[in-house]
Amino acid sequence: MKYWKYYLASLLVILLDQAVKLIVHYNMEMGMPGEIRLIGDWLKLHYTLNPGMAFGVELGSEYGKLILTLFRLVAMFGIGYYLYYLINNKAPKGLVWCIALILGGAIGNLIDSTFYGVWFDNAPYGSSTPWFHGQVIDMFYVDIWEGIIPHWVPIMGGRPMSLWPIFNVADSAIFVGVLLILFNQKRFFAEEEQPKRNAIIVEKGQQQEL
Repeated sequence: MKYWKYYLASLLVILLDQAVKLIVHYNMEMGMPGEIRLIGDWLKLHYTLNPGMAFGVELGSEYGKLILTLFRLVAMFGIGYYLYYLINNKAPKGLVWCIALILGGAIGNLIDSTFYGVWFDNAPYGSSTPWFHGQVIDMFYVDIWEGIIPHWVPIMGGRPMSLWPIFNVADSAIFVGVLLILFNQKRFFAEEEQPKRNAIIVEKGQQQEL
């Protein structure tokens, strides 16, 4: 009973993420022609496909996408077990909720990578199989700045760039979960260490009595 609410939170993230992606896929045209402005030019819906990781980073190899999907699969089980471990060890509830968000986001994008190449035929051209080669659907575009980087800037100078990436519900859940952990790490992990310290003190006291 103590587990269900956290795994339910992960499930809700997955369902919301997939629902938004399906709505976008079936009702929006890809790219700028289908772009929908929500708050002026600042916040837009923009249907695009991401073949790699966050920020569009790809593994440069013939099997890069397959490796990435398998890594996501392993990470999903690892995060799922870590969530179970935290609940069993009575970790701070805030930390457990954050891991639940991250788990839901990880599974949401894993579904895209595993199945969308088959369901939506969106695997990159030349993929050995559509399975595990699906591209992740992104749609939320926070357009803070877009333009050409000045030529005097080292390495990146002269290149067109958007200041903020396009992301989805799963990415948002992961980002929020990680950000909250970073901001609260002293509180989360200090509370987690305290029971261990108390146990060590009790054990030492028992040994001295003997």
